[in-house]
Order: sequence, then structure tokens, then C-alpha cells
Amino acid sequence: MSEPVGELDPGFSSPGASARPWSDVEAKLTEAQIFWLSTVRVDGRPHVTPLPAVWTAGSLHFCTGPGEQKAKNLEANPLVALTTGTDQQNAGLDVVVEGRAVRVTDPARLAELARLWKERLDWDYTVSGDMFMPDDEHHAYVFGVAPAKVLAFGKGEPFTQTRFRFP
Repeated sequence: MSEPVGELDPGFSSPGASARPWSDVEAKLTEAQIFWLSTVRVDGRPHVTPLPAVWTAGSLHFCTGPGEQKAKNLEANPLVALTTGTDQQNAGLDVVVEGRAVRVTDPARLAELARLWKERLDWDYTVSGDMFMPDDEHHAYVFGVAPAKVLAFGKGEPFTQTRFRFP
């Protein structure tokens, strides 16, 4: 993935501010442990839930059990938003990733993701076929979201709102 160029929205940024660099956003995506996943139920109602996710190879990855609400929602509509950041008003960086959740089923890719979950989040997953196994009785689908758009909100002077678009 080539590095996207950020476009500052001057209407939501401090005077004289510059677009946030992609390196700051990618660092936040890599370091964050919890994201808020937003999906839409079949009847149109929103569903939002916190979950751990792993950023690697230009995509944000998360997992869910096949019977969970988010898995049911993704079956009907794979478009999602994942957000992370801080609860502070005047400090930090909030990031919103919009894209399409695509199931990861390749065993080699799943093994690499399981290694990253352990390394970054200390979660133990084994790979069984085309899914994660957190224990002997449960299994989880893994999804990757390659960004279609990323919004980065720099909080604290200078305040910034930067949009990154992806091909």
C-alpha cells in the first residue's frame, strides 16, 4: 500500500494547522489495543462494540464468533467503521477507519495474525482451518478492513481534522 496523502479540513482545524502526517496515524493504529467497531443490523439499527484489533499490512483486523451480533451484521452488510483514540478533549489523536470487512481464511495469514495478537495484546489464539480457536469450545472468524477512508482528529493546539483517501 502506498502512503496516502492527508487533506486538512480547514473548517474543523485551527488556523495555520497542517494535515496530520500518515506516520502519526499509522503509529496510533499499530499501538492501539481497543477499537470501537460500528456495524449495521439488518433492520438498519446501529451496533457498536469495543474489541481488540491489530493493524498490519495496510489493514485493521478483528475477530468475532459466528453467532455474535457483529458477525450477523457483517453477513448482511460488510461496511464498517472502526475508531480508536482518547477520551481527552484537548490532547491526543482519534482515528476513524472506514472500509469493507473481508473474512480472512488463509491459514498462513491467520497464523501470522495469531502471532501478532499474542505479541501485541497477549491473547492466545490457535488456528483451526479458516478461523481462530481461543479455546477448545469456541471459534472466531477473523476479518480484515483495508481502509477506504481514514479520518484523524488531532486534539489540542493545533486542532486538526485530516482525511486520508485510499485507492
